[in-house]
Amino acid sequence: MTLDDLRHGGKAALARALAEIERAPDAAATVALLDEAYAAPRAHVVGMTGPPGVGKSTLMNALIGAWRRSGRTVACIAVDPSSRRSGGALLGDRTRLSTDPDDQGVFVRSMAARDRLGGLAALTVSAMVVMRALYDLVLIETVGVGQSETDVAGVADTVLFCVQPGSGDSLQFMKAGIAEIPHLVVVTKADLDQAARRAAADVAAALALAGGDEPIPVLMVAAARGDGVPALVEAIDRHAAALAEDGHLAAIRAAQSNQWLIDGVRERFGREGLRRAGNLALPAGESPFRHLTLVANALSRG
Repeated sequence: MTLDDLRHGGKAALARALAEIERAPDAAATVALLDEAYAAPRAHVVGMTGPPGVGKSTLMNALIGAWRRSGRTVACIAVDPSSRRSGGALLGDRTRLSTDPDDQGVFVRSMAARDRLGGLAALTVSAMVVMRALYDLVLIETVGVGQSETDVAGVADTVLFCVQPGSGDSLQFMKAGIAEIPHLVVVTKADLDQAARRAAADVAAALALAGGDEPIPVLMVAAARGDGVPALVEAIDRHAAALAEDGHLAAIRAAQSNQWLIDGVRERFGREGLRRAGNLALPAGESPFRHLTLVANALSRG
């Protein structure tokens, strides 16, 4: 299956492709598709993280609606907690999103975190790369616990961190070093007025203590009412434009690709495999997927 097949086949073709990637991640056809998609990035990738219950799904709905009204296509990956029995996604975020199933401009896929201790599923990277070549925007919503808060920075161009008023998230924000992760902070449920303003002030203070080259914007959004959503969309667009303007986006994505390769070798062969693999620096522009296959084959042969 090629990118042209997916472009002409719509959501059904993409669903089949993702199922095949999950079933046979090392197959020659899978690697060829991932290589083709990696070489043709189109979308800006937005990662959304924050504690469970903060309102990420409601915000996801609001962003999808705003982007679709502006004529942009959107693919979403919702990484959910895993069932210990089946390994599948427990919550199934598609059931919490009010998207039109007939709208070919929106594609939503739920994925289980599996054994990533709250982090992103291994399939997330592959799915994101394919979606990135097909849509205008890719939105990734994480579980919001454990390592997902840091993992999302390894797949997204712009990271949103969501904070809920009155929850003490701002203290966690300072303690866990999360201040280094986001490009934008969103205080959800801004209709709580005073509590939301206090949360915004607390987070702004935490960010000031953390330092950094550029101040991180803190936005207040009441997604269920649509308040603040246009301003958030504009802030995401401004960050995307800034990355493209100074060439930083290419550097970020190259670093991410190299980390995907390292993570792939470590997951398959452990620390000893990493040592035996030697220098894993990717040549400029080279696909990490094909390189991982070559490294894996070499390590398997001993």
